[in-house]
Amino acid sequence: MSRRCEICGKGRLVLMKVSHSHKRSKKVCKANIQKVRAVVNGRPQRLRACTTCIKTGRVTKP
Repeated sequence: MSRRCEICGKGRLVLMKVSHSHKRSKKVCKANIQKVRAVVNGRPQRLRACTTCIKTGRVTKP
């Protein structure tokens, strides 16, 4: 199961964590993905959507 929004395509983001001594190590930020029921082509269907898409109304619930 990929952690990717099926609407906007938002996924994981790789950043660099920087310490006080400026040592750098990789850090992964994951998108907040939820399983929701949404209307797709007139039918209810389960899909994975990020909370940003759910809150902004890109997902139409049945």
